[in-house]
Order: sequence, then C-alpha cells, then structure tokens
Amino acid sequence: MLKKRVAFLGTGNMATALMRGIIEAGLTKPEDIIISDIDKEKLGVRSSEFGVIGAKDNREAVKEADVIILAVKPKDIEGLLNEIKESLDSKKLVISIAAGITTSYIEKMLKKEIPVVKVMPNTPVAVKEGTSAFSIGKYISQEQEEIVESIFGAVGKTVKVEENLMDAVTALSGSGPAYIFYIIASLIEAAVSLGLDKKTATTLAIQTVLGSAKLLQETGEEPATLRERVTSKGGTTEAALLVLDEGRLKETLDKALKAAAKRSEELKR
Repeated sequence: MLKKRVAFLGTGNMATALMRGIIEAGLTKPEDIIISDIDKEKLGVRSSEFGVIGAKDNREAVKEADVIILAVKPKDIEGLLNEIKESLDSKKLVISIAAGITTSYIEKMLKKEIPVVKVMPNTPVAVKEGTSAFSIGKYISQEQEEIVESIFGAVGKTVKVEENLMDAVTALSGSGPAYIFYIIASLIEAAVSLGLDKKTATTLAIQTVLGSAKLLQETGEEPATLRERVTSKGGTTEAALLVLDEGRLKETLDKALKAAAKRSEELKR
C-alpha cells in the first residue's frame, strides 16, 4: 500500500489506465484517490466507475493529496500550474505525464522547492503492459522515487533515465506502439493478398509479434541471435529478409526515430 492520497488532475485515457492499475494492484484504496476534470460529466462518470472522490476543482484536489499527477494536455499545463501552485508544498510529490514538459519548466513555474518527476508512459498501460520512463527533478527523495516506480509499475515496466534522453524515449517507446501497429497492419494486408482471410491473418500476425517479444524477454538473448535461429540458408526467411534489407528497413526505422526525437525536442518546454 502507498499509504498516500493520490490526485489525478485530468481524467483522460492515460489517467484512467493508471487509476485502474493502482486500484487493482491494491496500492491504494479508491477512497484515497481524488480526481478533477474541467469536464464535469466525465468527472462524474469516473467517480462512479472507480468509487473515487471527485473534487470541485484542481486546488481542492491538490490540497487533499500527497501525490499529484498532472494528466492534462501540454497546452494546459501553464494555466494548471498557476492555478495550483499556492496549494503545493515540499511534502507533495508532483508527477507530470504531459509530453514535452520538463521538470525544470515545472520547477520554474512553481517557484518553490517542490519534488517533481516527469514520466513518459505509453498506451499499453491500458492492458498493464506499458513502458514508463521517468526522470527526476532537483528535490526528489528516494522514497518519492519509489512511489513513482510503484504507481507506474502497476501498469507495466519502469525505467529511470536522464531527462536529456527523454526525446529518445519518446521516439522509441512513447511513439513506438504506433510503429508496431503500422507493421502489424501491413503484415495482415500482405497475408490477405496471399489468400488468407483477414481474421486468420490478424490472429497470426498479432500472435507472432506477441510471441516473438515474449521470447526475447524471457530468453534475454539478442534479437540478432534469435533471428539467425529462424533463418536457414536458402530458406523462406532468408528470402524475406533479403527483401527487407533491399528496402532499407533498418535505415528507415532509424530515420523515423530520429524524426520523432527531433519533433519531441521542438515541442519541449
């Protein structure tokens, strides 16, 4: 148990997934979660769905909480910080999941020695298979760092990185699910063109990606090693891999990640 009251400022998809995760993991009781949202209808729905407390506004939520999760859009962060800064003190932990918002920006806006952590989760947190990278601000204690790992560990795996690497994290795991969905969709279309029905092709493609990832994870072996084991000289896999090499798939993925990282850097505050 966290033994902390947690406030979610914003109740979108990511906040909802986190809320569900920490409740189902037994980290906190529903009555120890306070939520606020500009959309009062959504606030009521989430309060009823999870049995959590709906606050009348952000300031009220912050005053009642020990851990505050900023789950609003990046464009709304400045206004939110101005609204809540008088309700914050050094005993409260602020966690931001807003893309492009740095810990230094939040610290500067708050003008206080407030513990701040930036987290970049990805969409598979919705099925408790997320990847959440976090970086810490100036005033974080070891206990507060462990709180972050507990919350995001309830919906997947966590990694700690230096904040100057967050653009790379965004490019790899933040945007990464979209790349995988793109590849799976392409595999399905190709399989259908070979005569498989879409349902069968979809099952085969999804399970192949899922199984391959699990094999990597559980064996701990290098991707290249496992790839070589599937590839017989003069066989079907080799024929396919030669086409991928001719199409410069590796170079294309490299360019894609660099483009995403560059855009992340441009959006940073």
